[in-house]
Parts: sequence; structure tokens; C-alpha cells
Amino acid sequence: MPVEIARRSPEELEEFRRLPFTEVCFRIVKPFVGPEVPEEILWQVVSEAINFPVKLISLSPALHVLELFHGPTLAFKDFGARFMARLMGYFVRSETRTLTVLVATSGVLPGARWRTASSGVPGIRRGDSLSSKRISEAQEKQFTTLGQNITALEVSGHVLTIASAW
Repeated sequence: MPVEIARRSPEELEEFRRLPFTEVCFRIVKPFVGPEVPEEILWQVVSEAINFPVKLISLSPALHVLELFHGPTLAFKDFGARFMARLMGYFVRSETRTLTVLVATSGVLPGARWRTASSGVPGIRRGDSLSSKRISEAQEKQFTTLGQNITALEVSGHVLTIASAW
């Protein structure tokens, strides 16, 4: 993390208006990663993480709303979860062991969000623990039908989802 957060000039902010959203995200996050992640890798991480529509709705000439709910789980948290999962995948790329991330939650959405964000990310194995008595049949199907590198098991009243390494 940088010691200081760089200020953006009015000219730079004006330039952001003309750039694709993914490019803006790349430029904003770049100072926070510094030399730890090469630019081409950072671009790949950002472009894979934010590969869904982001709509800017104009309410008036001076008032706009950025809709952040068009991601895979329909929540603004898709941005952070998908970015974090891919960045973690980069950092464990040369490890001989797989990174295992366990998510325990009392609700279905945080687990579903992380499960969706990390699905298919090489080097990451993940597991969720969620009480099966607290979720609907539709939510249980979300846990058990994602596929790819995700396997769901129910253990002692909890649904445990494990993603195998690719």
C-alpha cells in the first residue's frame, strides 16, 4: 500500500470520462499495487474481474448514477471479490501448494459472491460452510450446481463447498 494516496488532477478526472470503465479501474488501482504486480498482469486481472456491464445513468445534466449491480451476483461487491480472487491467484501462481480459502457465513450471499468470484481461478481452492437449514431450495441449488472447480457437500447440517485446484 502506498504511504499516501495520490491526488487526481482535474485534467486526469476529465480524461476518465472518455475512457472505458476497465481502463479507469486499472489506472485507479495501479498506484496501490506498485511494482508488486507487472502492468500487463494487473491489466489482465482488472479486465477479467470487471468483465460485466457497468451502466452510468444520467438523471440530469449534472447528476449521474453508476449502477454497480450488473455483476454475476447482482451486487456492488462483485467488483472487490472478483478483483481479490484474481489477484490472489496471481500471488500463488508459483506455489506448489494450492491456496485454500474457507468462507463461513450465516447468509447465502457472501458465500455465493466469493464462490462465483473465485470459480475457475487457478491456484485457489475454496470452501464454504453454510447451514442448510437456513437456506431455500433455490439457494441450495446455487451452491450445488455451479460446476467447474466447485464441489458441494452437506456435512452435519452445513453445506460445505470445495473448489478443487485447476
